[in-house]
Amino acid sequence: MQRWLIVGAGDVARRMVPLIHNRVLLFALCRDKTAAARWRSLGALPIMGDLDCPATLRRLSGLAQGIFHFAPPPTAGLHDPRTRHLVAALRRGTSLPQHLIYISTTGVYGPCAGAWLDETRPVNPVTARALRRVDAERALRIFGTQSNCTVTILRAPGIYAEDRLPLERLRAGLPVPAAPHDPFTNHIHALDLARAAVRAMHYGRPNRVYNVVDDSNLTLGQYYDQLAHRHGLPPPPRLPLDRLKEVVGEMGYSFMSESRRIGNHRIKRELALEWRYPHVIPNC
Repeated sequence: MQRWLIVGAGDVARRMVPLIHNRVLLFALCRDKTAAARWRSLGALPIMGDLDCPATLRRLSGLAQGIFHFAPPPTAGLHDPRTRHLVAALRRGTSLPQHLIYISTTGVYGPCAGAWLDETRPVNPVTARALRRVDAERALRIFGTQSNCTVTILRAPGIYAEDRLPLERLRAGLPVPAAPHDPFTNHIHALDLARAAVRAMHYGRPNRVYNVVDDSNLTLGQYYDQLAHRHGLPPPPRLPLDRLKEVVGEMGYSFMSESRRIGNHRIKRELALEWRYPHVIPNC
C-alpha cells in the first residue's frame, strides 16, 4: 500500500480522505495536538510539524511516495518559503516522492479583460499573493525535474461549498462593479477539487498544469444576483470602479479587477473528470 502525505490539511483535504482512505496509508502534517486528534479520527496518521519551522520537518524525509501539497503561502512577501521548506525536507530523504500534487490558483494568470484562456496562457501575476503562488509552482517544477517526481499543478479559482458561500457579504450589502466593468468570475466546488486531486494521483502528467474550473460562465454581478435570489436575499448594489475601492478595500478590489474566463477541457480530457457540481448556481 502506497504512503501519501497531506500537507495543508484543510477542508479540501478532509473531503478527499473518504475517496482514498482504503487505498493508501495516509499521513497528515499537523501543527498542534487538536489538529492531530481530528486527523487521527479521520483515519490519517498525524505527523507533527510546521512549514514555517524547517527544523520540525525532519520526519518528512523519505516518509511517503506521494505528497498532497495543499498549504497556502504566507500572507506577506513575494516568495513562498513554506513550499521551499517542504522541498528541502523532501530532498533530504534517501528515497524521494514519486508524485506531488499541488493546489495553486488561477490568480497566476493575472488580469485578462474577460478573455477565454487555457493552460497554455503564460502566467502574469500582478499581486503579491499571485507572485507567491508562481514562486511555489516554479520551485515545485524544478524539484520535479531534478528528482524525477511527477509534479501535477491544479490551478483552482474561488472554492465554494454549501458552507462556504458568501452569504454574509450579501447580508452586509457590499457592492459589486457596475457594468461595463463587471468581471467574469470562476468557481469550483470543494468536493470536485478534492476529486481532481485524487484523479491526479493516477493520471496526472509530469510538470503538467490543470485548470480545475467548473462549467459556469458568469460575471461577478450575475453570480451574486443568482445567489441572492436562491437564498432570498437582496441583490448587491452596483458601484463604478472609482468608488468601489473605497468600500471593499484594496484586496477585495484586486479580486474584482481580474476578469477572465477559464477553459477546463484539459482536465476533463486527461483526468477523465465530470463535475459533480458543474455550475456554481444549479440550473444557472
